[in-house]
Amino acid sequence: MKTIHNPVLPGFHPDPSILRVGDDYYIATSTFEWFPGVLIYHSRDLIHWEFAAAPLNRTSQLDLRGVPNSCGIFAPCLSWCGGVFYLIYTVVHTASSLQDNLNYLVTCSTIDGEWSEPIYLNSTGFDPSLFHDEDGRKWLVNRDCDVRGFQSPRGGILMREYDPRQKRLTGPEYRIFRTSGIVGAEGPHLYRHNGWYYLMLAEGGTDCNHVVTVARSRTLQGPYEVDPQNPMLSSRDNPWNPLQKAGHASLVETQNGEWYLAHLVGRPLPSKGRCILGRETALQKVVWNQEGWLRLADGRFEPALETEAPSLPEHPFPSLPQRDDFDREELGYPYQTLREPLPESVLTLKERPGWLRLYGRESLHSLYTQSLVARRQQAFRYTAQTKIEYNPQNYHQTAGLVCLYDTDNFFYLYLTRAETGEKRLSILCSDLGRISYPVGSGVQVEEGALFLRACVKDDQLRFFFSGDGQAWQPIGPCFDHSILSDDYYMERCGYRFTGAFVGLCCQDCGDRTSYADFDYFEYREQETGK
Repeated sequence: MKTIHNPVLPGFHPDPSILRVGDDYYIATSTFEWFPGVLIYHSRDLIHWEFAAAPLNRTSQLDLRGVPNSCGIFAPCLSWCGGVFYLIYTVVHTASSLQDNLNYLVTCSTIDGEWSEPIYLNSTGFDPSLFHDEDGRKWLVNRDCDVRGFQSPRGGILMREYDPRQKRLTGPEYRIFRTSGIVGAEGPHLYRHNGWYYLMLAEGGTDCNHVVTVARSRTLQGPYEVDPQNPMLSSRDNPWNPLQKAGHASLVETQNGEWYLAHLVGRPLPSKGRCILGRETALQKVVWNQEGWLRLADGRFEPALETEAPSLPEHPFPSLPQRDDFDREELGYPYQTLREPLPESVLTLKERPGWLRLYGRESLHSLYTQSLVARRQQAFRYTAQTKIEYNPQNYHQTAGLVCLYDTDNFFYLYLTRAETGEKRLSILCSDLGRISYPVGSGVQVEEGALFLRACVKDDQLRFFFSGDGQAWQPIGPCFDHSILSDDYYMERCGYRFTGAFVGLCCQDCGDRTSYADFDYFEYREQETGK
């Protein structure tokens, strides 16, 4: 029996929206403050997945400059109707409980084409999705962010019709769901099956109490009856399940009539209970029981690391190379930047072919214009390495290798110039925005190229450097890498929603004239236990 191994999208890939068009399957995931916005992956067998598109890749579609950490793109919904792909998404502008949410729609005739400029829909809440009913009408559903306080009935799911000709919402607004008795109804998706309307949503908050709730109604406007065995999926009652935080799901039917659930999970570190890889995407095979309710095919109510694959031909894709020699003109996947695209005047592969050049901009704490490019951490253990040529003129100019969660939490191995003239290699740490320099003024290094390396083993991070790429010297202590996680924030100051990244950056807090050249970037994963 062929099996699907979970998670199918490892590393920071939350809030999956799954879709089938013909023989092709797509999953769209949230990106929050990372640019481009929304990542879409493609499969032909639900086992193997490849990157397909990043539809929000222009500032006219998405401008995140200044948005707080873990704001930005929330929970996209990908759908298809009449030869057109529809992508619904939220842009969250504030971290306040008042929640400034802007819901938008973009469309495209092909998944990897140029997506349209956004159509503004509403601001009543986040996690919107679009339902295409059999009669041709389209309906937007989203969480209601009720800001009136605890004296009022809170939250729930709102629905309103979308008119594609007028390109706006029309008609009355319906409140189709409040709560199943579990706090925080969100992430709604509507489906029609065997004469019923099914509402699938997330409840319990996107942590260890997360659940998938299913309700149904004979009419679109409700009332919706909750599954008597709710929740239909959760990890909350089994802290030993390696897939925790199970929730926020969407549903797909295969060409052969099999059904699968895409949902988010978090994998706690073996050494600590923090999910440093962020919230990831998993799949479970599901069936409809005799009463018309959705159940996991294995009869359980919690996620499994393996689930039966559909009866489709296997369709593998080439793996991403572990080493990137920057031998092209555009950077592309798997790299992302913070809050905005980097213009060629900041990031270029053309000025020095075979090298990535970054011009210095604002500090790593900036919510506006950084010069940083990074990729997701997708395994508990990895080594990242680069070769840098950099000639800073003073201590205002820095460049190097960074392991980061967001602008508040990161570890940065960087080159700079001391007042006395020598080039120095130092480490800068930020813990909830508090800066520390664990190696003081750093170590003096020779002029010319330098190799930098980060080694991560579960919750441990060590930095190394080399003059020739062969003999490596450690620098700094062993750091607690697990602070680059949602859970670390939740233990101290509330929700965060992303995951750990590793990448390259350059700062010039003087006159913006310096630049760093990187010959290659290497990311090699290691199996746990080695």
